[in-house]
Amino acid sequence: MPVDILIWLALLIICVILEAATLGLTTIWFAIGALAALIAALITANLAVQILLFLIISLVLLYFTRPIALKYLKIGHAKTNYETYIGKQGYVVEAIDTIRGKGQVKVDGLIWSARSSDNKTIELNTKVKVMDVKGVKLIVETIKENANE
Repeated sequence: MPVDILIWLALLIICVILEAATLGLTTIWFAIGALAALIAALITANLAVQILLFLIISLVLLYFTRPIALKYLKIGHAKTNYETYIGKQGYVVEAIDTIRGKGQVKVDGLIWSARSSDNKTIELNTKVKVMDVKGVKLIVETIKENANE
């Protein structure tokens, strides 16, 4: 078996193993490029064509498809505990005054520093909904008791 075929086969196997180990969606594109070069090696003996094919396919796939794959597969994004608070409800245990940097809310039994989403003051015991988390502060908005408001 020609050496170039063995090299492309080895590179293909190494890239697949690395991708399986890391799940970073980086080496998979080089594995596909190595597969294309391996097929070219089986068809033709021209090493320059094989290398060019490997580089072009790998880099084009990496550049154009990796961002799309990352977006839809959510690879590399682990949901952390704080994100689970978004959308939850709680109540104000210390009046929220965003300008003065004061205010706390209680959500799921835990007290968090809080700021209002619209920079307005929110009074004590007001029911609120968590809209976002910035650092260690919950960004909240008042829940209107009447759905028609």
